[in-house]
Amino acid sequence: MLGRLIHYAADAVLVSAVLAGIRRSSGLTLKTDTVENKELRDLVEKYLDLGEKTLDMGASLLSSSKFFERRS
Repeated sequence: MLGRLIHYAADAVLVSAVLAGIRRSSGLTLKTDTVENKELRDLVEKYLDLGEKTLDMGASLLSSSKFFERRS
């Protein structure tokens, strides 16, 4: 049961990171202002922020690796 919960949590973080990547590369993002419930809207925004932080941490970690290089 605990393993399944951890798996779902990791999947949720990965989906959030993918949404952050889509936002950065294309400018498309979820319209959080359409969520009427303020608490739920705040939760969705925190979830999207988690993806941004995850993407930043991953990029930082990979940029310090000798196996990756930055190209333009």
